[in-house]
Amino acid sequence: MNKSTFIEKVLEAEHTLYHVSKSILIYDQDCEDAVQGAILKAYDKLNTLKEEKYFKTWLIRILINECYSLKRRASKVVPYEECIEVYNDDKKDYSELYLAICKLPPRIRITIVLYYIEGYCVDEIKEILKIPSGTVKSRLSKGRKLLKIKLKNMEVIYE
Repeated sequence: MNKSTFIEKVLEAEHTLYHVSKSILIYDQDCEDAVQGAILKAYDKLNTLKEEKYFKTWLIRILINECYSLKRRASKVVPYEECIEVYNDDKKDYSELYLAICKLPPRIRITIVLYYIEGYCVDEIKEILKIPSGTVKSRLSKGRKLLKIKLKNMEVIYE
């Protein structure tokens, strides 16, 4: 794969990369850092890509690893004021569904985002997350149940 093809494929995957990173990380700046780091690592390791048709899946896997790496390095303590400020700002701009998805456990959240928002099939998610297809299906099922409960609770709050 040459440089121009790499750039073209990265640009095609831009929205997916943001959605996946946002499902793992909270702050937009962290998402940007993770995406940028993943693209750099992918370019450096381009020779390890076996088949070009799996580029996007390969890149998302690198991104997921980069997101978790950033989370591990991040400070465990966040000022209370900053949390309230981010939550209140987010609540104004996003739908109840988005807020409900954000409240899901991370492993379920990433599976839901890949399946419903990005349109990956169970087999592709299995490859991206390196988990059995039964686990993908159970996470999707559990995610749907949790979303149903969270959205019902939000409905009650807003009435």
